[in-house]
Amino acid sequence: MGTAHTRQMSTKAANNLAKVTFVLGGPGCGKGTQCQLLVERDQFVHLSAGDLLREEQATDSEDSKLINDHIKEGKIVPVEITCRLLLKAMQKIGMNKRFLIDGFPRNEDNLFGWQKEMEDFANVDQVIFFELSEEDMLKRIMHRAKTSGRADDNVEAAQKRFTTFNTETMKVIDHFDEKNIVHKIDATGDIEEVYTDLKEGLIL
Repeated sequence: MGTAHTRQMSTKAANNLAKVTFVLGGPGCGKGTQCQLLVERDQFVHLSAGDLLREEQATDSEDSKLINDHIKEGKIVPVEITCRLLLKAMQKIGMNKRFLIDGFPRNEDNLFGWQKEMEDFANVDQVIFFELSEEDMLKRIMHRAKTSGRADDNVEAAQKRFTTFNTETMKVIDHFDEKNIVHKIDATGDIEEVYTDLKEGLIL
């Protein structure tokens, strides 16, 4: 009886956790665009780790200079800061929503930090991975740079981010792939083609 009760309590606790989908892919692969479509059409809530960091970067908080230095260098911001900003945003919106978290976790430290900081608040039930060549990603980044105003939308920062993605983020994707929760998407098509592919295997 005790075991059944414990299992029941564990299931109940899991049901009370926020439902999270991680959205991963190299810089310029179209993560943000597809997340916006899921928000508009499928009642997801989109949280971009990068956007939250850039918003914090623009403040006078004690974290803003550290965030600024890391982003300029194409480096990964300490996980405690990112998790703190994500949790704050989730709690403000309401933990009963289905969240898309874009651009996180970017390395194993992010992953372990998430597990440590967020396991009592959220459950990751799927991971979306947008696949695109570096050549195509760079083209998109340089096109975006004309209007984005982002400090990291330049060739030098993009190359650093490609390296980070290939050497660090792919380990995270491999981790989730072993759990059979990664939904791989070919991001070379136009927006609607990619969205159609995305919806076919997505847990709604």
